[in-house]
Amino acid sequence: QVQLVESGGGLVQAGGSLRLSCAASGSIFSISRMDWYRQAPGKQRDLVAAITSGGSTNYADSVKGRFTISRDNDKNTMYLQMNSLKPEDTAVYYCYMRIQTVNFRNLELDYWGQGTQVTVSS
Repeated sequence: QVQLVESGGGLVQAGGSLRLSCAASGSIFSISRMDWYRQAPGKQRDLVAAITSGGSTNYADSVKGRFTISRDNDKNTMYLQMNSLKPEDTAVYYCYMRIQTVNFRNLELDYWGQGTQVTVSS
């Protein structure tokens, strides 16, 4: 059984910073992809940032230059450093990982975190 646990959300003033973490636990063989998504009220869930096992990154245009995604492969953990936050960054942030488990190494399965609220006040 694999579980993703997020932490680090909260309330911050515009211009401030937050750091989100997402830790995967369980019988993990490998993690190929780690992403952060966000969903604002009444809107669809959108990709914010992605990082591959090799460290290649991709960002939504709206967060380029402000957010940084990183991963610690030894800890099966990824992070999202969010700087210069804006009110429009307010959303529930979800982590996503594509994981091969020890018992099913020929399959890549999708796992989601429970979501963490980020609120940026103006």
